[in-house]
Amino acid sequence: MNQNVPSRRATCAACLRAQSACICGWVRPLASIAELLILQHPLEVANAKNSARLLHLSVTGSVLAVGEAFDATELAALLHAGGRTPVLLYPDTLDAPAPAPAPVPPPERLRLVVLDATWRKSRKMLYLNPALQTLPRMALRDMPASGYRIRKAHAPDQLSTLEASAHALGQIEGDRVRYAPLFTAFADFVDQQAGFVPVCTPGASCA
Repeated sequence: MNQNVPSRRATCAACLRAQSACICGWVRPLASIAELLILQHPLEVANAKNSARLLHLSVTGSVLAVGEAFDATELAALLHAGGRTPVLLYPDTLDAPAPAPAPVPPPERLRLVVLDATWRKSRKMLYLNPALQTLPRMALRDMPASGYRIRKAHAPDQLSTLEASAHALGQIEGDRVRYAPLFTAFADFVDQQAGFVPVCTPGASCA
């Protein structure tokens, strides 16, 4: 009997994907004035269609932390590092009402907090982390249709984490052009991932 154990596929140290599916070629480094904190649900880490890693690698100085229920002290340190004011990118919904409106600081004093999760998991993250519930909110409105064709959405305006964050940063800073390279990178990423999806023909098995 062959005792050799198959070796794991070579992995890119930067994007943490198999080298055959590396996304580093799509990274477009840019500096934001507002800082970006991405709180990623553990189930999204290994999802090949997830856009948060590309976003994190592209936005200089951004922080990506993985968890569902964060340690309160560690979360507070992430939210308020450097004395910035955290603002949560999340809509005001009946099951997750926003706190009373608060003055929004200028971009250079602001930290945009983004939950990278499915809608259901993001609500759970909000529920499990009381510190997030108290943050002032920012919601995106009248957004263009998403280019996230590789992942199922319940509405055309439901955006990927990268798209939502890029729109929000552009809105906060009053400079949407600055973040145009992110949308180009995202389109290339989506094309790459779409190439890995088998094309189904009538009568064929697409398991």
